[in-house]
Amino acid sequence: KNGSKVSLEQGIKNCIEGYKKIVSKAEKKKVTLVLEPLNTRYSENMKGHPGYMGDHLDICLEIIKAVSSPSLKLLFDVYHLQIMDGNIISNIKASSDYIGHVQIAGVPGRGEIGMDQEVNYKAIMQAFYDNGYRGFVGHEWIPTKNPTTGLKEALSICDLT
Repeated sequence: KNGSKVSLEQGIKNCIEGYKKIVSKAEKKKVTLVLEPLNTRYSENMKGHPGYMGDHLDICLEIIKAVSSPSLKLLFDVYHLQIMDGNIISNIKASSDYIGHVQIAGVPGRGEIGMDQEVNYKAIMQAFYDNGYRGFVGHEWIPTKNPTTGLKEALSICDLT
């Protein structure tokens, strides 16, 4: 507003206050809201979100823990969290009680997942499972090849059976 910036501390406080105002409605409707950490390092082609305040896992978890509602969870986006915080498997374990949804994409580039990028998604999927996650995994990437082929490859990588 009026070009003024909000400090990180004030932004966290604002988020906590805002979520506390709406989370009871979500609880009554049995809806889960999710807060997603997004990377602020990249600005081109939807690969990042410069200016976004919740760009690290610890910031979003601080908000979620302070709101303290089963209807506010973490959207664990492996792509964004790998770019900003790394240590994905350790972070899955540390935040497992708060994860409400998972999204994936290849790093670098936000393309398909596979052997040509830095994240070992077979190990990542196993870590989610080992830490109790049983929800859906959203495949949110920018296709670089045939989308059906990319999705089939992702399913074979993510399938733990």
